[in-house]
Amino acid sequence: MTRIKLLLVAGLLLAPCLPAQAQQIGQRPLSAIDWLDQVPTTLAPHPAEPPVAGHARIPHIEMTPLGDATTGAVGLLPPSVTGLPADMWAASNAADLTALWDSAGTQPAAAIQALYHTLLLAEAEPPRGDADAYLRTRIAVLRRFGAVEPAYELLARAGPLRPALFAAWFDLSLLHGAETEACTDLRAAPGLLNDDAAQIYCTALTGDWPTAVLLFDTGRALGTWEGPRAALLEQFLDPEMSETAAPPPPMDQPTPLDFRLFEAIGSPLPTRGLPAAYAMADLRGTVGWKAEIEAAERLTRSGALAAGRLMGLYTRQRPAASGGVWDRVAAIQKLEAALNSGTPGRIDTALNAAWLRMGDEGLEIPFAQIFGARLAAADLTGEAGALAYRIALLTADYEAAAASPPPGDEAQFLAGLAQGRPNAALAGDSAGQILAGAFTQPPQAAPDHALLIRQGKLGEAVLSAALQFDRASGDPGEMAAALGTLRTVGLEDTARRAALQALILRPGE
Repeated sequence: MTRIKLLLVAGLLLAPCLPAQAQQIGQRPLSAIDWLDQVPTTLAPHPAEPPVAGHARIPHIEMTPLGDATTGAVGLLPPSVTGLPADMWAASNAADLTALWDSAGTQPAAAIQALYHTLLLAEAEPPRGDADAYLRTRIAVLRRFGAVEPAYELLARAGPLRPALFAAWFDLSLLHGAETEACTDLRAAPGLLNDDAAQIYCTALTGDWPTAVLLFDTGRALGTWEGPRAALLEQFLDPEMSETAAPPPPMDQPTPLDFRLFEAIGSPLPTRGLPAAYAMADLRGTVGWKAEIEAAERLTRSGALAAGRLMGLYTRQRPAASGGVWDRVAAIQKLEAALNSGTPGRIDTALNAAWLRMGDEGLEIPFAQIFGARLAAADLTGEAGALAYRIALLTADYEAAAASPPPGDEAQFLAGLAQGRPNAALAGDSAGQILAGAFTQPPQAAPDHALLIRQGKLGEAVLSAALQFDRASGDPGEMAAALGTLRTVGLEDTARRAALQALILRPGE
């Protein structure tokens, strides 16, 4: 039964979305989500020249009025911030870009992750084809990364009150906690969304409970409702039933509306096994501390949450138990206390324990963001000093750290790499030598990427290089080829940071 038919019956019952271009890229930090304090990524037009990371400040984001850009061109980061040309997508095909984005991993190297976010949020002319469809692709990828807030803001700027975009807007509103606004829009224009359950939910949420019940009863009489969704709606509309009846069994793939309905009947679904976007719900203070920390860790790994927010959760109170997340909490709190004491011996012990605990969960980059500067200032020596140096190289101030490396070939090699002038002879293995080769030679794009650049498809070339590096785990040759492309188009900072992260954080290190 379609929504229109259902509403008609209910009414009766009620009646009586290279060169020239490469040279356009400036020297501004790339930052995908200013309010989430993303790792900045600096663009530089030439590789081995003066420092590319002179500061770690993220520039203020200036937004152009919506009327100044088409829906497909909408973005949160204008070219004046990203340094990327406004026509970077214009020569590409929307379907080709969608296929590329579909293959993006959700936990690449942090430098590549930041580049993904920047490309998704950049304000630029849309590719050829369906501009709304490509905007939906961008929204879907951000949602897959767990970046609900920027996806919501991006769609809000695009003007979501159209059937082509409203379904995505409705889902994001539910995930973002702005369901009342979306429901008010839907009630004002029911044709925006052909979803009977959404119509019933919004009718009730905006205060017309009798009509919501009538719509549900009509649909049930016509055989529209069955299975868990029917039970969910029934318990949502009948609070007394939700207190006495068993909740419907959890769904493996709930929609955002299902998720909110389970929450409304007092049986919230755990988010641990759900897509990352659902983890945002655990940061609203409605779940226990442990679940909140686990959600924050997950979102921080995907680049959707600032490291400082995670640190705030780690230090909120004393750990309630031991094992798992509590061991990380205890380790972080001990390191914080050791740094506050200024005692090198305490810092040494606490640093090693905390680094290992965070490494077990793939949280080394957030750890570096939180503690890198303080560890660098602690004047540690020996193994602790070497570890603190590597951690400092994972921060936005990696070039400053590289100016004073500790003794040893590895430290000297990493210092050279951070400065864009690595000495391959100091590399400890072939992987380091191969990655060093991407910086010791003049920058050269991989053949496939060079062709894209010649065709004017700069954005597609950058995305393809990022994906190549993302997928090339364990293949330094592929990684070096991707770095060559990034350096060719001026993404020197991204290339250096990606190489440092790959070498410092590889398994076994």
